Amino acid sequence: MLKDKVAVVTGASRGIGKSIALLMARNGARIVVSARNQTLLDALVAEIHAFGGEALAVAGDISLTEDANQLIAAAVESFGRVDILVNNAGITHDGLLLRMKDEDWDSVLDINLKGAFICTRAAAKIMTKNRYGRIINISSVVGEMGNAGQANYCASKAGLIGLTKSNARELAKRNVTVNAVTPGFITTDMTDELSDKVRDELAAQIPLGSLGDADDVAEAVLFFASERSKYITGQVLGVNGGMYM
Repeated sequence: MLKDKVAVVTGASRGIGKSIALLMARNGARIVVSARNQTLLDALVAEIHAFGGEALAVAGDISLTEDANQLIAAAVESFGRVDILVNNAGITHDGLLLRMKDEDWDSVLDINLKGAFICTRAAAKIMTKNRYGRIINISSVVGEMGNAGQANYCASKAGLIGLTKSNARELAKRNVTVNAVTPGFITTDMTDELSDKVRDELAAQIPLGSLGDADDVAEAVLFFASERSKYITGQVLGVNGGMYM
């Protein structure tokens, strides 16, 4: 499905990002993975190599222009181009509005939103020149509906939706599509730490009755990265079990 395409995935060391990278690699893409943890990235690259895929690890902080530019440059240097960018990197620093510190706001917006902007800007220079590209932003259901105690996170993820739509309009004439995926409650390392009671309470909010898994999100990203979605841009696809409609 993605044979010979070159895909860059941020926040790929674990969870949703790791699942996205593995699924794309299994579908023929050459993968450049990014995160802060070099050890986890190296393990992911080894896993991809084990089933015959091609992958490169580039550790760094994508909220820093130099690191983000270096990530895209490394992809071009190693594989010749960038066809697909998945802006998945994200962090949380939850807290009630009245207690939230400036640095908690800034750090979340820097990684979740500014990082996506910087990576998109760098990749778009390559994509527009080649007149081909697929950009997928991983937002969140709470970016659509809000959530108490997550003003910074919700703002960053809502901002990603606005960034998606604006960039989709700007880049469409160069055959570059930009879409967003909004996961709901997804089983990850973080949710594994929750008690059964809390997990049951979360599942009760979801019409389909259960949490999703990272592969559910990865499949949606694969669709947007493939030619099956060539006439779709500026759209937001919820992967949330009906939690938000």
